[in-house]
Amino acid sequence: MLRDSFGDRMTGAVFVGLLALAAMAVLYPLLFVISSSLSEPRHVLQGDVWLWPRGLTLETYARVFGNRDIMIGYLNTIGYAAVGTAMNVVLTTMAAYTLSRREYVLRNFFTALMVFSMFFSGGLIPMYLLMKDLQLLDTMWAVLLPGAVSVWNVMLMRTYFQTAIPYELQESAQLDGCSHTGALFRVILPLSMPILAVMTLFYAVGHWNAFFNALIYLSDRERYPLQLILREILLRDQMEGMASHREEDTLGYLMQTETLKYAVVIAANLPMLALYPFLQKYFVKGIMIGSLKG
Repeated sequence: MLRDSFGDRMTGAVFVGLLALAAMAVLYPLLFVISSSLSEPRHVLQGDVWLWPRGLTLETYARVFGNRDIMIGYLNTIGYAAVGTAMNVVLTTMAAYTLSRREYVLRNFFTALMVFSMFFSGGLIPMYLLMKDLQLLDTMWAVLLPGAVSVWNVMLMRTYFQTAIPYELQESAQLDGCSHTGALFRVILPLSMPILAVMTLFYAVGHWNAFFNALIYLSDRERYPLQLILREILLRDQMEGMASHREEDTLGYLMQTETLKYAVVIAANLPMLALYPFLQKYFVKGIMIGSLKG
């Protein structure tokens, strides 16, 4: 049995050290935000919080989750993410399967047409006028339809269908009497769980963090997603602190706003952070297989 040379062991140690430093650089900001959100405002403002909470308190979270607007924003965002992700995955799968079929003579034309749209678009004003003419302003569809399909994700899924699933298997299903729809649902999709998980994660995270379409197309606050509500709260608290004339009031607002900022970050990102571990193995496998050409 061959033993690693001294140089190999040193190289391995260097790589482990570099990975440890990279992990610390990624994890420390997250730990700092969590600790700051659980600390008393005066400790955060004085810079006493480095690693662990100082003066442990849940008062800031009580303010965040006790706000009616935040709860409405949560429900709206969950609805946007659920409906939008389902629509995105269905449309992306249909487009990718069609473009992956060898017998489809127009697949290269439509592929080029879709790729062209990645670099050139009609712009914001024509899109707003279109939404207005379709009477979709202040509706869920104004938020979801402009990004119903990601061309990048279609290309990624198409590559997966072409490389990870043998074409002979699809032909066998057709010889046994399967239609294209039957082959898709009975053969292709059961073998495509990794790429479906990747698409679900991509689209869900995108919808959860999205705010621009809502900012442009929505004026009814009852339909605002979570990101817009949190933005309003932070801006309002900052303006109230700046408008205060007394020094002690200004200091109080600054302390509350500082911890509120960290609590809002955790509240907004916790669902997505909880989702990643369950999809990580599919995420890595889907990306690797979908990016290689056999």
